[in-house]
Amino acid sequence: MKFAIQSKGDDTSNELKDQIKSHLRGFELAYDEEEPDIVISVGGDGTLLHAFHRYVDRLSQTAFVGVHTGHLGFYADWTPDEVEKLVIHLAKTPFQVVEYPLLEVTIRFNSEGLEKRYLALNECTVKSMEGSLVIDVIIKGEKFETFRGDGLCISTPSGSTAYNKALAGAIIHPSLPSIQLAEMASINNRVFRTVGSPLVLPQHHTCNLRPVNDVNFDISIDHLFLVHKDVKSIQCRVADERVRFARFRPFPFWKRVKDSFIG
Repeated sequence: MKFAIQSKGDDTSNELKDQIKSHLRGFELAYDEEEPDIVISVGGDGTLLHAFHRYVDRLSQTAFVGVHTGHLGFYADWTPDEVEKLVIHLAKTPFQVVEYPLLEVTIRFNSEGLEKRYLALNECTVKSMEGSLVIDVIIKGEKFETFRGDGLCISTPSGSTAYNKALAGAIIHPSLPSIQLAEMASINNRVFRTVGSPLVLPQHHTCNLRPVNDVNFDISIDHLFLVHKDVKSIQCRVADERVRFARFRPFPFWKRVKDSFIG
């Protein structure tokens, strides 16, 4: 089995990275940053997001496992004092693969046929670079509402515990292939009226966001912040691809939620 390690970059994480690499090589596992079978994230959830996007083109061949070196990571199952146990599992134990849904974001431009496609593990946010965001929300080809406010957040089930939760969105179990649309400070008056609640869309529903005016957009894909001009529409749906996590022991989702937010 080939492995790679993504470190947060601090002294503690780098030391653990070197330790894990040395131990796994001692078990004759090959270190391969180009085509790993498993990627070990050492740091926090942000480190795992970086690892996900680094290997986003290998999701069907690569599984991820996280070691958290700071506060409890939502995606990280292992603590630094469990590294030796993790190494033995990696070297000796076949792992169970747990798959989570992803968000597909396709940005189409007014230029003929031009589009860009992204995958998000947590969420995509859409904001205007010039004042309030004014955008039509189209669900299954039918206009649902015209949104005016600070922005919109479209999240995955696993990402529902991130920015979405801060926007009073629901926490969704990742066994449900869905996406969630949450508002950021919507403006409601006689001209603009929104539903005012987060929307959970199933796998077979597509959400299209169509600008009402010609502005530049600040669009985030997880930790990546992008500026796009001349946008015609932003299509959001459950992706065909899924992220794969390596599990060597049970870690139920609701226990993860409890440990992360309640303690």
